[in-house]
Amino acid sequence: MKNFKNLKVWQRGIELVVDVYKKTNDFPNEELYGLTSQIKRSAISIPSNIAEGSGRGSKKDFNRFLDISLGSSFELETQLILAKKLDFINDEDFVNLNQQLDEEQKMIIGLQKSLK
Repeated sequence: MKNFKNLKVWQRGIELVVDVYKKTNDFPNEELYGLTSQIKRSAISIPSNIAEGSGRGSKKDFNRFLDISLGSSFELETQLILAKKLDFINDEDFVNLNQQLDEEQKMIIGLQKSLK
């Protein structure tokens, strides 16, 4: 699994990161080092851990990094809920990002199942 760029789950993760960055540009400036930073870091962690894990020597190692990626996706989901409750993100953007995130989570879980 060395060529992570061919993995659809990684490709979708990259798309999610780009969309998250675009949507957080409108967050309040005082959140730059707070929720905005946390959201971006969680989003980036998803495809980053997929990439790192794919370069590991075993399926077990790859699966461990997929677990980390999945954990980051749940972290991002929580942060997006907070952003919505704080009115930093509108309903349409929230639904769109959540749909992308849900699909990413399903793909990660599917990949984990295929490794067993």
